[in-house]
Amino acid sequence: QVQLVESEGGLVQTGGSLRVSCAASGRTFSRYGMGWFRQAPGKEREFVAGIDWTGGLTYYADSVNGRFTISRDNAKNTVYLQMNSLKSEDTAVYYCAADNSGRGTRQSNFGSWGQGIRVTVSS
Repeated sequence: QVQLVESEGGLVQTGGSLRVSCAASGRTFSRYGMGWFRQAPGKEREFVAGIDWTGGLTYYADSVNGRFTISRDNAKNTVYLQMNSLKSEDTAVYYCAADNSGRGTRQSNFGSWGQGIRVTVSS
């Protein structure tokens, strides 16, 4: 399966922004749907955003809708998550994941995962 390598996370103040990325190995990236998940301290992992293989369809959790944007650049084998208007509750480890169905919906079976990005939002 595709290998996913995520960028560094960071520390950002409430209301700030952060862009993270996830680069895939090989030349099969364009056929995968992609998703971002997060796991906050003491909470279960949750779906954050997804994008289909074309980049034409995107999906967001209600908690981030309007603040986060998922995008992809298939020529660079990379998916991005732009996080704006960050809140303390966005503090989590963020994981990118690949779905070989190509849909990238929250119910997709994501079989490949990145190593995790620590994002801390200070109040």
